[in-house]
Amino acid sequence: MRYVKVAWDHEFIDDPVLYLSELGDDGYESRKVQFYRDGRSEWSDESSETATVGLSEIPFPPLEEIASQPEFTAKVITPEEFESAWNEARANS
Repeated sequence: MRYVKVAWDHEFIDDPVLYLSELGDDGYESRKVQFYRDGRSEWSDESSETATVGLSEIPFPPLEEIASQPEFTAKVITPEEFESAWNEARANS
């Protein structure tokens, strides 16, 4: 598994500003957490999604590709950082 964090710098009120993803060896998301400007968080996994959060249907692109866009900051994170965000989002849902 790999764990990534992508921050999105934008002015859209209803869109997430932070994404954390757990990626399998095939590059597909197996779990995802989204955080919003107003403090809300949402989560999705292979058996649960909503109208506003779901797993991507394509493999996660290389971090360098994401980070090359000025509105995004992307980096690898630890499993512990992901689990902490995952548990926080699940507790708040």
